[in-house]
Amino acid sequence: MHMLRSLAVALTLASTIAGVRAQDWAQWRGPARSGTTEAFTAPAAWPDRPKKVWEVTVGSGHSSPVVSGGRAYVLSRVGDDEVLTAFDVQSGREAWQQRYRASYQANPAAESHGKGPKSTPAVGGGRIFTLGINGTLSAFDAGTGKPLWRKPFTGEFDASSPDFGASMSPLVDGPLVIAHVGGNKSGALSGLDAATGAVRWQWKGDGPAYASPAIATLSGTRQIVTQSRSHLLGLSAADGRLLWQVPFTTAYDQNIVTPLVFGDLVIYSGVDQPLTAVRVSVATGQWSVREVWRAESVPMYMSSALVSGGHLYGLTHRNKGQFFCVDPKTGTVLWTTRGREAENAALIASGDLLIATTTEGELVVAHRDPAKFDVIKRYTLAESPIWAHPAPAGRGLLIKDAEKLAYWMF
Repeated sequence: MHMLRSLAVALTLASTIAGVRAQDWAQWRGPARSGTTEAFTAPAAWPDRPKKVWEVTVGSGHSSPVVSGGRAYVLSRVGDDEVLTAFDVQSGREAWQQRYRASYQANPAAESHGKGPKSTPAVGGGRIFTLGINGTLSAFDAGTGKPLWRKPFTGEFDASSPDFGASMSPLVDGPLVIAHVGGNKSGALSGLDAATGAVRWQWKGDGPAYASPAIATLSGTRQIVTQSRSHLLGLSAADGRLLWQVPFTTAYDQNIVTPLVFGDLVIYSGVDQPLTAVRVSVATGQWSVREVWRAESVPMYMSSALVSGGHLYGLTHRNKGQFFCVDPKTGTVLWTTRGREAENAALIASGDLLIATTTEGELVVAHRDPAKFDVIKRYTLAESPIWAHPAPAGRGLLIKDAEKLAYWMF
């Protein structure tokens, strides 16, 4: 009987890894940076308690794990070092580890968030790219961990990272890796050669904020959409040329939310700023941006929203955290929860499910329902807040809490 149970576990893990490889979660918020996935296989019935397949202590930081080719990668801090570690998803066995010195003094206003890192790695083309808390961009061979190149950007701008440390997650786009580097007063949204680190193009119109860029096609033009320190903007993905921008600022320059593209709408928000949709279009070579709607009651601070099944879901910081659903065509708020959910939540949509980890150490599983917030299960998975985004992998989720990375299977 013991042998049969062992065989069943092995077969389950094997099918899980096959599912992982079917669609990797290789960067911030998944394949399209949209928070949606086909890489998670829901159980027929949700258990009272998920199975912790493995757990390892990796160090501190809010950087999220990513999954590619059956491996999990996590960037963390151990002492004064930033550490990048690769694990086998199935077993939790360490495949390789690299580290470099990254001394950092946290801004007093952000001491509770620690010394980072906060940026999520990106895997592409056999390489993995990291942006450290000080703004150091590094490339490693994803298979072996061999360092390929490193750029600290020291002396190129007023500072190498903004007030609360670099949080933007790099984006791999074919032969380029895209990162917004620099400090408060100056910086550059840059396209660098993924193989060498050589700069191929730069836009120096504004310094970085804490948001991560996404790629979308608007009015037939493939572009990089992001929040900078004081703007929402779109750059040509081909050459980094500015296409359009609109002023956007938040208290203490905390632009954090990853913009969401829905059709020809760009949806964005920030602390105490309404959830807003603008329509981006071009005519006779001139780009224009027109506001379509705004939802005053559901601003977002640090949590990024997603669209699934034709509806937008997110977490507002109002009332100590409320999950909400909005019609992305009109901005009509369809429902909000009572509040006190969490300071922050990281959301995933998979099939007809919404899955969220929270700063209450919870995993919340709900039906994706525009009529109500229909919770299936709430699990407490950590004694510490969970800031990092979960990474789906087959029938399981990789979850990083304050110090540990665990693989939970359902």
